[in-house]
Amino acid sequence: MDISARLADLRLPPLPEPLPATVIDSHTHLDSTREYSGLPVDLNIQAAASVGVTQLVEVGCDVPSSRIAVELASQYPQVVAAVAMHPNDAARSTQLDDDIAAIDALAGAGHNVRAIGETGLDHYRTTDPQQHAAQERSFVAHIEMARRHGKTLVIHHRDAHQDLLRVLGEQQLPERTVMHCFSGDADFARACLAHDEAGRGMWLSFPGVVTYKNAGYLSDALRVTPRERILVETDAPYLTPVPARGKANAPYLVPYTLRFMADVLGADLADLCNQVRTNTQDAFGGPWGDEMSGDAHA
Repeated sequence: MDISARLADLRLPPLPEPLPATVIDSHTHLDSTREYSGLPVDLNIQAAASVGVTQLVEVGCDVPSSRIAVELASQYPQVVAAVAMHPNDAARSTQLDDDIAAIDALAGAGHNVRAIGETGLDHYRTTDPQQHAAQERSFVAHIEMARRHGKTLVIHHRDAHQDLLRVLGEQQLPERTVMHCFSGDADFARACLAHDEAGRGMWLSFPGVVTYKNAGYLSDALRVTPRERILVETDAPYLTPVPARGKANAPYLVPYTLRFMADVLGADLADLCNQVRTNTQDAFGGPWGDEMSGDAHA
């Protein structure tokens, strides 16, 4: 049975038109997608590659999922891992110090562990001030961990923009920082891009939300982001781009988001693919897996 037929059997969106050059999904959850939609990891990776999404960053949100991320990165050369306590998981943890220590151990598990994340602040799902304090303590610990291990810092932020910038301003950041699932406007984008006093700036990763009709502010943020700082992601199985919105997300749907982004920027699609691929490699410490030429995937 071919990929399209297997996706149809799972009642998942069909494959989009392949991209003219290869790209990387900078933030996905293969294991959560398997649980959420029944899409096996092997098929997920094959479907993505068939449309030009040839490499992935698998992201942990707690100790068990971070361990799975490390396992998947060791199993699949296309995949690298990010490990962390998600801010909402940090807020709920009854053993936060032990959890942070476990993440610290995973951070040193090998070259395929490229990032510490997703960590940060979330005041949307966590509203209790005491839990906010736990989130901040975890965030600071993850920042220090990323710096000490020489890993990329991957930040989750929701309804906490000003507190996030405050914490970042108080800390010494690692060499590389990614704003995952960027959800701010152009002013917040400028603040993130200019935040690092060393002048390195942050990479901003845009999800399928940028395709939504009520998300014009994200298009504005995209326009003010330098081309060399743009990443693309799914955050699968969530935040599915138009026209598949309402169904489970997966890395093979990145082409919808990237085509929309190219239209917003007035960019040649192949050029944007090549730029985003290079950006993602730079953001996560260099190439990994099988080097791709960037030629079209049929």
